[in-house]
Amino acid sequence: MLFLFSFFLNRFVMNSLLVIALLPLALLGPGMAFVSIGGGGSTHVSITGTALLQKVQETCRAVAEKNGYEFNPTGSSPEELVQACLGPTATGEVSGAKFHSALQEIYTQNGLVDRDFVNSAPHHFNSEAFLEGRSLITQGMVTIKANIHNENFQAARTTLGRVLHTLQDFYSHSNWVELGYTKPYSNLINPGLPLDNLADVNTPTCSDCASGTCPNQLLPNILKDKKLTSGYMGVFSSVKPKGKCSHGGAADLTSKINPQGGISKDERRQDNLAFYNAAVKAATDASLELLQDLRLAVGDEDFLRMMGIARSSVLCFVIDTTGSMSDDIEEARSVVYQIIDQYKGTQDEPSEYILVPFNDPEFGPMIRTTHADKMKEEMSKLKASGGGDAPEMCLSGLQIALTGAPSSSDIYVFTDATAKDIELKDTIEALISSTRSKVSFFITAPFGRRRRSLRAASFDDYKDIALLSGGQAIQVSKSQLSQATDIILDTSTSALVTVLQRARNPGMQETFPFTLDETLKNITIYITGTSITFTLTNPAGVTQSQSEASGKLGTIQTVGNLHRIRLNSDKQAGTWQININSNQPYTLKITGQSTITFIYDFVESFAGPHPGYAVLSGRPQAGQSATLMLTVMGRRGPSSMTAEQVGLAKVSGPESVSNGVLTQMDNGEILVTVEAVPEEEFVVIVKGTDKVSNSQFQRQSNTQMSLSKVKIQAVVDSSVEPGQAFKLPFSVMTQGSDGKYSISARNDRNFSMSFPNELTLVTGQYANATLTITPPASTESGTDVTLTIDAKSSNGIDSNYAVLRLSVVTKITDFIQPLCKVVSVQANKCPHDLSQCGPFRWDLSANITDGNGTGIESISLHQGNGTLTYTSLSAPIIVANYNASCCSQIVEIIAVDKVGNVGKCYQSIARSGVPPALTLSLPLWICLLVSAFLVRP
Repeated sequence: MLFLFSFFLNRFVMNSLLVIALLPLALLGPGMAFVSIGGGGSTHVSITGTALLQKVQETCRAVAEKNGYEFNPTGSSPEELVQACLGPTATGEVSGAKFHSALQEIYTQNGLVDRDFVNSAPHHFNSEAFLEGRSLITQGMVTIKANIHNENFQAARTTLGRVLHTLQDFYSHSNWVELGYTKPYSNLINPGLPLDNLADVNTPTCSDCASGTCPNQLLPNILKDKKLTSGYMGVFSSVKPKGKCSHGGAADLTSKINPQGGISKDERRQDNLAFYNAAVKAATDASLELLQDLRLAVGDEDFLRMMGIARSSVLCFVIDTTGSMSDDIEEARSVVYQIIDQYKGTQDEPSEYILVPFNDPEFGPMIRTTHADKMKEEMSKLKASGGGDAPEMCLSGLQIALTGAPSSSDIYVFTDATAKDIELKDTIEALISSTRSKVSFFITAPFGRRRRSLRAASFDDYKDIALLSGGQAIQVSKSQLSQATDIILDTSTSALVTVLQRARNPGMQETFPFTLDETLKNITIYITGTSITFTLTNPAGVTQSQSEASGKLGTIQTVGNLHRIRLNSDKQAGTWQININSNQPYTLKITGQSTITFIYDFVESFAGPHPGYAVLSGRPQAGQSATLMLTVMGRRGPSSMTAEQVGLAKVSGPESVSNGVLTQMDNGEILVTVEAVPEEEFVVIVKGTDKVSNSQFQRQSNTQMSLSKVKIQAVVDSSVEPGQAFKLPFSVMTQGSDGKYSISARNDRNFSMSFPNELTLVTGQYANATLTITPPASTESGTDVTLTIDAKSSNGIDSNYAVLRLSVVTKITDFIQPLCKVVSVQANKCPHDLSQCGPFRWDLSANITDGNGTGIESISLHQGNGTLTYTSLSAPIIVANYNASCCSQIVEIIAVDKVGNVGKCYQSIARSGVPPALTLSLPLWICLLVSAFLVRP
């Protein structure tokens, strides 16, 4: 249930301004699942944000120290934090959008536990469900670590948000703090340790509290014997065991049954203030402890990647490798090499490289790497061969890229053939809407290849997909391809934003105004189409037409159906316009680099004990208003921006914008309600003022959205085990006509599935069904599966989709941490006077074992500037040797087994009268208990 904590966030972080600036909450007003922090209240979201931001800062500081630079953010915005974390040497613009989005994903999943599992006692540690609640946490941690190991960061964030909610609820819903405990209960994240002294079902735990505001209604013997209990919660029933505590609150039906009242600390009241504050602190510390375990298990680099702390550019190519594609492959290879070499050491250097080849009938596999040399090696292996029987498996390759690449990626498809697997088009469109990735096609006409013909209708499928995603569909001859690929260099950059995008079919003469602000750099205008004339005009009235290749406003390049206009660097801020005239279909897109951007989600309200908003998985509902949750970011975070207009704009057809009503929230988010939603495809457009430069800005989302009368509901409540059938209930409803609706489902792993092919719907009523998916027994643990369910009316006019992610995780029985034991320390030569430490060194030797566990996966230094070596990881006893300068007096060695359990050795040679040797193979609190027995070297 909702953890309505009220606590000062800066009590738990080193930089309170950073926390307040970065906590993007999702709802407004008390009593909601995500609440404003303006009133001083703490929620699941603010507690989670406090812990995440502190752990990110700690990790960034450690990475900076390891790499020899200072972590010193110039301010509190996400852009400044990311810039400082990535290091001072990389030049270029830095966007905090990925960091914001990662935080928001975790917050959203945290809050959805109150909707999706409202009546599940284990998810909230209600009704004394301690073992079951602990199991959700530990199994969730196994899933998170496996996901990160396989670079499935989005899936990891989804589970992390849920796990943190359950962990935090323990401190609000149990009597842990009433028993006098101030530290986290570490056993909750360590299934190898017992949960002791639990009150059994027959043990009364509370006295009656008719007022519901008693300071402490726990029975004296419960407090004396330190019995652990939690309140019973009844959303639909008032039944509870005799003498048991209730959760409490208006939504808890058991709270009116003797003993009345409740022990929940969800809300801060005068009668529970001390317990409330203690629960907030314990929940925050417990969240930090869990995040530290995760960080040590996966390493600093992958922990930061999961949190969206990475350069924003991802280079993703989907390439047709059939026989006629030799020239195209060579050009793609050349572009990749150029990007790698040109952007090395800058913020534009891609943070990740993805390659998906496709042929016929084969496609894939996806090759994914963070190393430029590896991408060059894989590109060099591509050869053109095969094919030979008409269209190819283009959309199958694209599906792999959309599900494998991070959200909001730019994906470039090279092909000279139409799609043989056109039945995947609906799935592709659903994945684009879900991931908001942009897809651009480079289509080379198949001259000299008689078995194919250039049919506009078939290639129009690619144009439809490109337009939906905010990408481009560029048709050129093979000899022209090298001129067209400049668009990849333009868009493979950091902090790329869209100012305007429009399409006209049929073409017409029209003038498009747009606003350029002072922060925009490398501004490029793209027009695709044929038989086009245009005139560009700046705020001073200076013009340039398509006939001027190099003019006063910029340079114009025309190749195939693409016109590329690169504005001069001395562009003027203000209102520009471009007049386009053509009787043929055309598209217009204007982009640039800037830290001013926005993120958004379409949301819907939900009811229950803690009502709130949830992110929509499919299209918004027709016939009603649309609601968005939106954050505008600038060089100094949301506080440096003012959004003055947020609307839904039609991309095609006559210009039309439906503006929304803006509700500004204290934390920088904006709740937007649009009453008159366009019936055609639309995008989100934002206009406002950058307070830093005092200039007007304009930004637009890339992905088109449309309305639907159909709605699909489905919730993934657990991971999937290899070789085991997983049943997923789902429901479909329509506000349209009664009748039969076709159901289709696809997954990106081609796992076996069964589901009904159609459902008969009655207007306004949900029809229930079940989908069964079975991953092969050989599926690697941590595999991420993207599942798309689509429901379509019999006439094909209306449809909607749900995109779900499942994690395949092998059942784990090894929950014991590796044992790391210091066996010798040689520090006798180290002087007492640290000013004399330079010439002297010290040594440590430790034995590391995993007993009967899965085996050691990695050994690394968490603290210490010396040299660590160790014997083979496959040996029963691994000998680790550490050598360091006497000036570096602390070392912490981390051993991680193959399922993510973490063991530690800590050693200090500081001569302060405190025994320095400390062996950590169990959680820290156990090690502290035995510290008195440790021996000075």
